[in-house]
Amino acid sequence: MFSKSFIAGLTSLILATSVSSQGLYSKGSAVLQVDGSSYQKLVAKSNQVSIVEFYAPWCGHCKNLKPEYEKAAKSLKDLAQVVAVNCDDELNKPFCGSMGVQGFPTLKIVKPSKKPGKPIVEDYQGARTASGIVDAVKSAIPNNVKKITDKGLSNFLENSDDTRAILFSEKGTTSALMKVLALEYLGSITFAQIRNKETAAVEKFDITEYPTLIVLPGGDKEPVKFEGSYKKDSMKGFLSQYASPSSQAGSQEKQKPMGRKPEKASMEDAVKSEEAASSFSSASSSHASAKASEEAAGATSVTLEEESNPTESPDPIASPDAPKPAVIPDQPEPIHVLLEQKYLEEKCLGARTSTCILALLPDVGDEEVLPDAANAALSSLAEIADKHVKRESKLFPFYSIPTRNTGSATLRDAFKLGGEKDFELVAVNARRGWWRRYGAKNYDFHSVENWVDNIRFGEGPKEKLPESLLGKEEEEAEPAAPTHGEL
Repeated sequence: MFSKSFIAGLTSLILATSVSSQGLYSKGSAVLQVDGSSYQKLVAKSNQVSIVEFYAPWCGHCKNLKPEYEKAAKSLKDLAQVVAVNCDDELNKPFCGSMGVQGFPTLKIVKPSKKPGKPIVEDYQGARTASGIVDAVKSAIPNNVKKITDKGLSNFLENSDDTRAILFSEKGTTSALMKVLALEYLGSITFAQIRNKETAAVEKFDITEYPTLIVLPGGDKEPVKFEGSYKKDSMKGFLSQYASPSSQAGSQEKQKPMGRKPEKASMEDAVKSEEAASSFSSASSSHASAKASEEAAGATSVTLEEESNPTESPDPIASPDAPKPAVIPDQPEPIHVLLEQKYLEEKCLGARTSTCILALLPDVGDEEVLPDAANAALSSLAEIADKHVKRESKLFPFYSIPTRNTGSATLRDAFKLGGEKDFELVAVNARRGWWRRYGAKNYDFHSVENWVDNIRFGEGPKEKLPESLLGKEEEEAEPAAPTHGEL
């Protein structure tokens, strides 16, 4: 006779395996589902920016991310591809291994590069929210739209045989929609944007309202004004009368069903694929089994994310030199990153926001490597947060603030901290109007935890928060279906 504990464990593992074969996203989802074979055609060779989630259906964090990820997919319609890969599918394991996936969910932003089929791949380290994902993907879209002034107009018009599209706008920033169109017509149409204050250009083309899009077909042909609605399909239909989009694949192709037979490969590739699949499979299966047992016992699972420099996208078949996926250890989830000032203000500097711990990251330049102090502090904060999650005890949020967030410089100036080359750890409470600086030299777990506990219990000195930092509280608006009215 089998024991009850053995049967319970076996049942949990069977359920986890059953879920893994189904995937998280339905066929009707706005999330594009790809596998190791279709990734090259639909993502790597696409002229669109993509964000790709590598997930396992049994992963609790993946399930939590699903509604936010689907919201992001709806908001990014016409702008970028929101993609998912089920790494628990046997056919996908060698591909997930070749992409360096070591934990679930892993999110990567994939951008077209100058080498066809070899896009730039970057780890997404932002907030696991729809708005965070949408903003990060929009900012990742390459900008091939030229800003033209009255002084530069004659130079722009010199090559009269080229097809050009000019958007006249009241805004100085380039919208995501214009960047997407310029990317899709790269090499066939040159895109430019002219602001309404450039009076000579406005008068030359008789512009009376904004936005206005015109096409210069080239040669002696007269400019043609766009009369339709400023939505991607309508604008693309107009532009395609004068030039064709680039030939790279995109999301408009019909999605083929998952689980189809892989394309023929050489014996050598088959061996490589089998080796990679075996390596990733053992790690994934062991983690799935452990996860099933943990869930049965009510444990909390966490994710390991590895920060890396941008890399070219590898081929789906893993090479012998490719790093083998390791067995995923039980590591704390990294603290959230606030990439933009508006998120910093929303989370920590609003009129009614409470305590936040902020790790102000230093400017690392081209080295892309944080100093030891910053790494130690981030590790300690992640462990402290994880400790309270497992205890189910309430704790104020921890955030890291990179220098690209303009709020970092604002805080350093207001608090009279060191320059951007220094790491700083501070606590702020906008509602009560105080802030506090971490004063110890070491950032080991016990030192940082002691500082956090003092803040929790109201112990230790505090300084008055400068009024210049206080902002008005605004509720976060859920990302809506795109209207692209930002032109």
